[in-house]
Amino acid sequence: MNLDTLKDSPLFHGLAEKEIEFFGTALGQQQMSAGKTIYIENMTGESLYLIKRGSVRISQMLAEGDEQTLVVLGPGDTFGELAVIDGGPRAATARVIEDVNLFSLSRNNYNQICANNPRLGMQLTLNIFRSFSERLRRSKLDYRNMLIAGMNRKKS
Repeated sequence: MNLDTLKDSPLFHGLAEKEIEFFGTALGQQQMSAGKTIYIENMTGESLYLIKRGSVRISQMLAEGDEQTLVVLGPGDTFGELAVIDGGPRAATARVIEDVNLFSLSRNNYNQICANNPRLGMQLTLNIFRSFSERLRRSKLDYRNMLIAGMNRKKS
């Protein structure tokens, strides 16, 4: 198996070659066609995903019933990370835009890794939180820029 996607992913930053090889066998793999839904907003989360090939749209439903695209993700991007941490409801919907190959890590497998190899589990958890905090920072900046743009339009 070609492990380049795993080696290049921030999710596996700081892991040794053998540990990355372990994930190459421990992760599930899925192929999905364009238009398919991976998960729906408010659905209970069970897995995180890493895109090997293709693209995925992350969106949320607005009060008016319209769907708002938050981001389009491509090869090397991860999504759904919090599902392995808390198993809570999904914050958004994930749909395939372009036929996709995904790696997936279920919450059960994550918990087994943490129990059987605490150091590896801790590094993976740290990387998940780094990824999530970076995404939170970007969304905060995007929100700030959106507010500023809105205020500038009102002044015009």
